[in-house]
Amino acid sequence: MTEQIVSLPSGIPSDGQISMTTNFFDISDNPRVLVLEENIATQDSLCNVLNDEGFLTTAANAKNARDLLKQEVYELIILDRKLKGLNCFDLCRELRMKNIQSIILIINDENVESDCVLGLEVGADDYLVKPFGNREFVARCRAMLRRHPLSRSLLDKFECCDLELIPEECRATRGGKDLKLSPKEYKLLELFIQNPKRVWSRDDLIDQIWGINYIGDRKTVDVHIRWLREKIEANPSDPTKLSTVRGFGYRFC
Repeated sequence: MTEQIVSLPSGIPSDGQISMTTNFFDISDNPRVLVLEENIATQDSLCNVLNDEGFLTTAANAKNARDLLKQEVYELIILDRKLKGLNCFDLCRELRMKNIQSIILIINDENVESDCVLGLEVGADDYLVKPFGNREFVARCRAMLRRHPLSRSLLDKFECCDLELIPEECRATRGGKDLKLSPKEYKLLELFIQNPKRVWSRDDLIDQIWGINYIGDRKTVDVHIRWLREKIEANPSDPTKLSTVRGFGYRFC
Protein backbone atom coordinates (compact mmCIF):
# COMPACT_ATOMS: atom_id res chain seq x y z
CA MET A 1 0.00 0.00 0.00
CA THR A 2 1.45 3.34 -1.01
CA GLU A 3 -1.58 5.57 -1.26
CA GLN A 4 -2.76 8.22 1.14
CA ILE A 5 -5.69 8.61 3.47
CA VAL A 6 -7.05 11.92 4.57
CA SER A 7 -8.96 12.80 7.68
CA LEU A 8 -11.47 15.41 8.76
CA PRO A 9 -10.00 18.12 10.97
CA SER A 10 -10.86 19.11 14.50
CA GLY A 11 -11.32 22.72 15.58
CA ILE A 12 -8.49 25.06 14.72
CA PRO A 13 -8.14 28.40 16.54
CA SER A 14 -9.77 31.21 14.60
CA ASP A 15 -6.78 33.54 14.67
CA GLY A 16 -6.66 33.96 10.91
CA GLN A 17 -7.18 30.28 10.34
CA ILE A 18 -10.30 28.12 10.49
CA SER A 19 -12.91 27.66 13.21
CA MET A 20 -15.92 25.41 13.48
CA THR A 21 -18.61 24.54 15.95
CA THR A 22 -18.42 21.03 17.30
CA ASN A 23 -20.63 18.41 18.89
CA PHE A 24 -19.27 15.22 20.43
CA PHE A 25 -17.60 12.79 18.00
CA ASP A 26 -13.96 13.75 17.51
CA ILE A 27 -12.67 12.91 14.05
CA SER A 28 -9.53 14.96 14.44
CA ASP A 29 -6.42 15.83 12.48
CA ASN A 30 -4.91 12.63 13.90
CA PRO A 31 -7.67 10.00 13.84
CA ARG A 32 -6.94 6.86 15.80
CA VAL A 33 -7.02 3.68 13.74
CA LEU A 34 -7.01 0.09 14.95
CA VAL A 35 -5.63 -2.23 12.27
CA LEU A 36 -6.67 -5.86 12.81
CA GLU A 37 -5.05 -7.76 9.96
CA GLU A 38 -3.87 -11.39 9.91
CA ASN A 39 -1.11 -10.85 7.35
CA ILE A 40 1.72 -9.00 9.09
CA ALA A 41 3.13 -7.53 5.85
CA THR A 42 -0.28 -6.16 4.87
CA GLN A 43 -0.81 -4.84 8.39
CA ASP A 44 2.55 -3.03 8.31
CA SER A 45 1.76 -1.53 4.90
CA LEU A 46 -1.63 -0.25 6.03
CA CYS A 47 -0.13 1.26 9.17
CA ASN A 48 2.66 2.95 7.21
CA VAL A 49 0.17 4.52 4.79
CA LEU A 50 -1.94 5.85 7.63
CA ASN A 51 1.03 7.05 9.68
CA ASP A 52 2.33 9.01 6.69
CA GLU A 53 -0.97 10.90 6.62
CA GLY A 54 -0.87 11.73 10.34
CA PHE A 55 -3.17 8.97 11.54
CA LEU A 56 -2.37 7.38 14.88
CA THR A 57 -2.34 3.67 14.13
CA THR A 58 -2.32 0.69 16.44
CA ALA A 59 -1.57 -2.77 15.06
CA ALA A 60 -3.57 -5.42 16.88
CA ASN A 61 -4.25 -9.12 16.84
CA ALA A 62 -7.02 -11.41 18.05
CA LYS A 63 -5.49 -11.69 21.52
CA ASN A 64 -5.29 -8.00 22.41
CA ALA A 65 -8.04 -6.46 20.25
CA ARG A 66 -10.76 -6.38 22.91
CA ASP A 67 -8.41 -4.97 25.55
CA LEU A 68 -7.31 -2.20 23.19
CA LEU A 69 -10.92 -1.37 22.36
CA LYS A 70 -11.68 -1.02 26.07
CA GLN A 71 -8.72 1.31 26.60
CA GLU A 72 -9.07 3.62 23.60
CA VAL A 73 -11.67 5.08 21.24
CA TYR A 74 -10.81 4.57 17.56
CA GLU A 75 -12.33 6.61 14.76
CA LEU A 76 -11.61 3.84 12.24
CA ILE A 77 -11.21 0.08 12.58
CA ILE A 78 -9.70 -1.97 9.74
CA LEU A 79 -10.87 -5.55 10.33
CA ASP A 80 -9.61 -8.65 8.52
CA ARG A 81 -12.33 -11.21 7.81
CA LYS A 82 -9.81 -14.06 8.26
CA LEU A 83 -8.38 -12.92 11.59
CA LYS A 84 -7.53 -16.10 13.49
CA GLY A 85 -9.02 -16.48 16.95
CA LEU A 86 -11.59 -13.73 16.53
CA ASN A 87 -14.77 -13.80 14.46
CA CYS A 88 -14.99 -10.42 12.75
CA PHE A 89 -18.78 -10.59 12.48
CA ASP A 90 -19.14 -11.27 16.21
CA LEU A 91 -16.83 -8.35 16.96
CA CYS A 92 -18.84 -6.00 14.71
CA ARG A 93 -22.08 -7.07 16.35
CA GLU A 94 -20.57 -6.67 19.82
CA LEU A 95 -19.31 -3.16 19.10
CA ARG A 96 -22.64 -1.98 17.73
CA MET A 97 -24.56 -3.52 20.64
CA LYS A 98 -22.33 -1.47 22.95
CA ASN A 99 -23.14 1.62 20.84
CA ILE A 100 -19.51 2.04 19.77
CA GLN A 101 -19.68 4.29 16.70
CA SER A 102 -16.22 3.68 15.23
CA ILE A 103 -16.15 3.36 11.45
CA ILE A 104 -15.52 -0.28 10.50
CA LEU A 105 -14.03 -1.50 7.22
CA ILE A 106 -13.89 -5.28 6.74
CA ILE A 107 -11.32 -6.58 4.28
CA ASN A 108 -11.32 -10.11 2.88
CA ASP A 109 -9.20 -12.10 0.43
CA GLU A 110 -12.24 -13.95 -0.95
CA ASN A 111 -15.12 -12.48 -2.90
CA VAL A 112 -17.97 -14.18 -1.04
CA GLU A 113 -21.27 -12.32 -1.33
CA SER A 114 -22.75 -13.88 1.80
CA ASP A 115 -19.77 -12.65 3.86
CA CYS A 116 -20.17 -9.13 2.49
CA VAL A 117 -23.90 -9.07 3.21
CA LEU A 118 -23.44 -10.45 6.73
CA GLY A 119 -20.65 -7.99 7.51
CA LEU A 120 -22.76 -5.01 6.50
CA GLU A 121 -25.80 -6.33 8.34
CA VAL A 122 -23.98 -6.76 11.64
CA GLY A 123 -22.57 -3.23 11.58
CA ALA A 124 -19.64 -2.78 9.22
CA ASP A 125 -19.63 0.47 7.24
CA ASP A 126 -17.97 -1.02 4.16
CA TYR A 127 -16.47 -4.24 2.84
CA LEU A 128 -13.49 -4.53 0.53
CA VAL A 129 -12.10 -7.60 -1.24
CA LYS A 130 -8.35 -8.16 -1.64
CA PRO A 131 -6.44 -7.52 -3.75
CA PHE A 132 -7.76 -4.01 -4.10
CA GLY A 133 -6.35 -0.94 -5.80
CA ASN A 134 -4.75 1.65 -3.57
CA ARG A 135 -6.95 4.41 -4.93
CA GLU A 136 -10.10 2.46 -4.24
CA PHE A 137 -8.99 1.73 -0.68
CA VAL A 138 -8.16 5.38 -0.06
CA ALA A 139 -11.38 6.63 -1.63
CA ARG A 140 -13.53 4.30 0.44
CA CYS A 141 -11.87 5.29 3.71
CA ARG A 142 -12.20 8.98 2.91
CA ALA A 143 -15.83 8.57 1.93
CA MET A 144 -16.65 6.79 5.18
CA LEU A 145 -15.02 9.52 7.24
CA ARG A 146 -16.86 12.22 5.31
CA ARG A 147 -20.33 10.72 5.50
CA HIS A 148 -20.28 9.22 8.99
CA PRO A 149 -23.46 10.60 10.63
CA LEU A 150 -21.77 11.62 13.88
CA SER A 151 -18.79 13.17 12.15
CA ARG A 152 -21.15 15.23 10.00
CA SER A 153 -23.01 16.43 13.09
CA LEU A 154 -19.89 18.07 14.49
CA LEU A 155 -19.24 20.07 11.33
CA ASP A 156 -21.94 22.71 11.76
CA LYS A 157 -19.95 25.56 10.31
CA PHE A 158 -16.47 26.40 8.99
CA GLU A 159 -15.05 29.92 8.91
CA CYS A 160 -11.88 31.23 7.30
CA CYS A 161 -11.12 34.90 6.73
CA ASP A 162 -14.31 36.29 5.17
CA LEU A 163 -15.58 32.85 4.10
CA GLU A 164 -18.15 30.73 5.85
CA LEU A 165 -19.22 27.23 4.82
CA ILE A 166 -22.35 25.54 6.16
CA PRO A 167 -22.25 21.83 5.19
CA GLU A 168 -25.77 21.08 6.41
CA GLU A 169 -27.14 23.58 3.87
CA CYS A 170 -24.52 23.00 1.14
CA ARG A 171 -24.01 26.75 1.23
CA ALA A 172 -21.05 29.11 1.40
CA THR A 173 -20.83 32.85 2.00
CA ARG A 174 -18.23 35.55 1.57
CA GLY A 175 -18.54 38.63 3.71
CA GLY A 176 -22.00 37.47 4.71
CA LYS A 177 -23.23 37.22 1.12
CA ASP A 178 -24.12 33.89 -0.48
CA LEU A 179 -21.68 32.58 -3.05
CA LYS A 180 -23.24 31.16 -6.17
CA LEU A 181 -21.12 28.04 -6.53
CA SER A 182 -21.56 25.15 -8.91
CA PRO A 183 -21.67 21.68 -7.28
CA LYS A 184 -18.03 21.03 -8.19
CA GLU A 185 -16.92 24.45 -6.91
CA TYR A 186 -18.75 23.85 -3.64
CA LYS A 187 -17.18 20.41 -3.20
CA LEU A 188 -13.73 21.86 -3.87
CA LEU A 189 -14.23 24.63 -1.33
CA GLU A 190 -15.59 22.14 1.21
CA LEU A 191 -12.56 19.88 0.74
CA PHE A 192 -10.10 22.76 0.99
CA ILE A 193 -11.67 24.41 4.03
CA GLN A 194 -11.87 21.09 5.89
CA ASN A 195 -8.18 20.40 5.23
CA PRO A 196 -6.29 23.68 5.78
CA LYS A 197 -2.63 23.86 4.75
CA ARG A 198 -2.74 20.47 3.00
CA VAL A 199 -1.31 20.45 -0.51
CA TRP A 200 -3.57 18.69 -3.04
CA SER A 201 -2.21 17.45 -6.36
CA ARG A 202 -4.38 17.47 -9.47
CA ASP A 203 -4.75 13.69 -9.20
CA ASP A 204 -5.79 13.97 -5.54
CA LEU A 205 -8.52 16.44 -6.46
CA ILE A 206 -9.73 14.32 -9.37
CA ASP A 207 -10.09 11.31 -7.05
CA GLN A 208 -11.87 13.31 -4.37
CA ILE A 209 -14.24 15.46 -6.46
CA TRP A 210 -14.66 13.77 -9.84
CA GLY A 211 -14.16 10.19 -8.65
CA ILE A 212 -11.53 7.51 -9.20
CA ASN A 213 -13.16 6.36 -12.45
CA TYR A 214 -13.03 9.80 -14.12
CA ILE A 215 -11.44 9.53 -17.57
CA GLY A 216 -11.83 13.08 -18.88
CA ASP A 217 -9.28 15.87 -19.20
CA ARG A 218 -7.53 16.31 -15.85
CA LYS A 219 -6.91 19.98 -16.58
CA THR A 220 -10.56 20.52 -15.68
CA VAL A 221 -9.18 20.86 -12.13
CA ASP A 222 -7.24 23.99 -13.11
CA VAL A 223 -10.31 25.47 -14.77
CA HIS A 224 -12.48 24.90 -11.70
CA ILE A 225 -9.77 26.31 -9.43
CA ARG A 226 -9.74 29.48 -11.54
CA TRP A 227 -13.53 29.77 -11.35
CA LEU A 228 -13.48 29.23 -7.58
CA ARG A 229 -10.79 31.87 -7.11
CA GLU A 230 -12.93 34.38 -8.99
CA LYS A 231 -15.60 33.92 -6.31
CA ILE A 232 -13.54 33.71 -3.10
CA GLU A 233 -10.51 35.92 -3.76
CA ALA A 234 -10.34 39.71 -3.66
CA ASN A 235 -7.78 39.53 -6.47
CA PRO A 236 -8.04 36.17 -8.31
CA SER A 237 -4.80 36.83 -10.21
CA ASP A 238 -2.93 37.18 -6.90
CA PRO A 239 -4.73 34.70 -4.61
CA THR A 240 -4.19 34.80 -0.85
CA LYS A 241 -6.54 31.99 0.20
CA LEU A 242 -6.18 29.34 -2.50
CA SER A 243 -2.55 29.35 -3.60
CA THR A 244 -0.57 27.31 -6.13
CA VAL A 245 2.36 25.30 -4.78
CA ARG A 246 4.49 24.98 -7.89
CA GLY A 247 5.30 21.42 -8.84
CA PHE A 248 2.94 20.00 -6.21
CA GLY A 249 -0.62 21.35 -6.44
CA TYR A 250 -2.91 23.67 -4.48
CA ARG A 251 -3.14 24.75 -0.85
CA PHE A 252 -5.93 26.56 0.98
CA CYS A 253 -5.10 29.22 3.63
